[in-house]
Amino acid sequence: MPVSGPFRILVATVLSTRTQDPVTAAAAGRLRAVAPDPAALARLTPARVEKLIYPVGFYRTKARHLPELARRLVGRSVPDTLEELLELPGVGRKVANIVLSKAFGRAAIAVDTHVHRVSNRLGLVRTVRPEQTERALMAVLPRRYRGEWNELLVAHGQTVCRPTRPRCSECGVSRWCRKVGVPAASAGH
Repeated sequence: MPVSGPFRILVATVLSTRTQDPVTAAAAGRLRAVAPDPAALARLTPARVEKLIYPVGFYRTKARHLPELARRLVGRSVPDTLEELLELPGVGRKVANIVLSKAFGRAAIAVDTHVHRVSNRLGLVRTVRPEQTERALMAVLPRRYRGEWNELLVAHGQTVCRPTRPRCSECGVSRWCRKVGVPAASAGH
């Protein structure tokens, strides 16, 4: 079975959760060199996968999930529906939505802690949980922005609109931001 873009995207996205991008890229490259397709990854032991993907976040859990995920995909294509992706080990809503967006060009919104926080601070949504944020953003965000929303807001949330002491004075959209939940001292007023 030829190596497909969706499989690479799926594996890299599973590796990426709770991990910085450079660490993810290096781990994905090491894993891909040894296991470029589902059959090869399915043959690896969790211990071997651990060595290949360390130091990604939760590497032990991911090392158990990835060979099992690959076993389910041997001879099949990566699923292209949210429901089917969510049935795979190690795949939650955020990972599934990133795969739908990047691998299949779907207008899906991946919501993590950064997307949830920044979307609420901007006043685009008023939600408590990421799942609520996903639904609310689907209702207000034009389709053409949905795929890139995660990338834009994750980077912004990590560097500028941080959980504590946000850098509002350095923010390019500060004048339009409602600063929901931001203490006045941090808001740069």
